[in-house]
Amino acid sequence: MSGIRREITPDPRPSLVNRHLPGTAQVERLLRKEGRAHVFNDHETLERVTQAIIERGERTGVDDEMDDYERYGLYFSKAIGYIIRTDGRRTPLYYSEIKIVKATGEYHAIPRTGPRRTR
Repeated sequence: MSGIRREITPDPRPSLVNRHLPGTAQVERLLRKEGRAHVFNDHETLERVTQAIIERGERTGVDDEMDDYERYGLYFSKAIGYIIRTDGRRTPLYYSEIKIVKATGEYHAIPRTGPRRTR
């Protein structure tokens, strides 16, 4: 079965969304701190990707009592974002995941290079 089949709600913290949108203060802070940031192309792409994962995403990661999150991901045929680096280089991203807090059902989308590595 694919898609998310339970009640979920967007995480109310704007900082979680803004850390994945180009030109935001959160991305600038990530660039200074980590030297890179994973961002969506724009807000519309984030919304489109989120809906696609909710409808067709595959469960990823580990099914572990110690893991506080559920993750669902999906590959896309066109780049949905990029990794931006402090030197200006960009690497296209074709995968995204939704990370859901198990206890609350709150989620946010993250552009990634691929599924989270399992332990």
